Amino acid sequence: MFEQSKSFNKLVGFSALSIAGSAAFFSVYGLSKLFAGAQLAVIIMAGSLEFGKLVAASFLYRYWEKINTIHKIYMTIATVILILITSAGIFGFLSNAYQGATVGFEKESTALIYKQDRLDQLVEDKKFLKEELSAAVAELPENYRTARRKLREEYQPQISQINKDIMELKGEVGDLKIALVETGVEVGPAIYLARVFDTDVDTVVKFFIFVLIFVFDPMAVIFVISYNVTLQDREKNKNLDSTPSSNPNITTTKKRWWEMFGENKPKKVKKVLDKSKNDDSEKFVELEPDIDDLPEIEQPVSVDLDTGKETIMPAPATKGAFQRNK
Repeated sequence: MFEQSKSFNKLVGFSALSIAGSAAFFSVYGLSKLFAGAQLAVIIMAGSLEFGKLVAASFLYRYWEKINTIHKIYMTIATVILILITSAGIFGFLSNAYQGATVGFEKESTALIYKQDRLDQLVEDKKFLKEELSAAVAELPENYRTARRKLREEYQPQISQINKDIMELKGEVGDLKIALVETGVEVGPAIYLARVFDTDVDTVVKFFIFVLIFVFDPMAVIFVISYNVTLQDREKNKNLDSTPSSNPNITTTKKRWWEMFGENKPKKVKKVLDKSKNDDSEKFVELEPDIDDLPEIEQPVSVDLDTGKETIMPAPATKGAFQRNK
């Protein structure tokens, strides 16, 4: 559909510019975060290398047959290495974005795990105190009611404090679970995919980042080369349209219009007043034709290269052809 459009090469060029520009932006940003100590210098260096990579790919495509082998090998290796560097920068950008989105989620998850463990420990302490109290009471005789009451009074404050701590921790655990649900919306798809593939979230995100970086920048370079292909094809078509017919047996000669229709040269007719008569009647005077005033019509002629004989090719049929009244 698009290849028949006159602006198809512009469409390819726009696609190459958008993909290459976005890849360069993500790569430069990622490399600047990787080398945070000299961000401005890294941005200038990486930006110039990104531009040089695209120019190198175009140069290799256009002048592959004209440069020597060493030139080819070096520029090819340099272009591939720059593609890898760009991919590494994109990896740094995406991984930094993932960490920024999950830092709150991981912080709340760690706090929830800690409080859940603390809650379990308090439940075990409460159970242990109750078992110890029951064992101490059981060792006393039945008539030692005062001693049993004193034992219960000693253990009861500890059990009450544990119950209070358990209630507070349960409230905090509930609040953290609600916060995790709200925070998990940002990384919800990654969590869902991790559950589907029965793995952790980091592995899923790492897989998708590698898929993106192995497609992103190579696609940009391929689109730049494709744009060069469309430009060369357009130039070739222009050259073909500007050159004459490639058949050497066909030449074009200019014919007069009356020759095209098998007529004789027409004479000019001039209308003048006849003053010899009293009325204003007109008479016609035939004049010789002016060759320069007649239009020229081209007619194809076939020329035999061996004999030099010319053969007029039949004229195309036209509607309303001129017919002279004889």
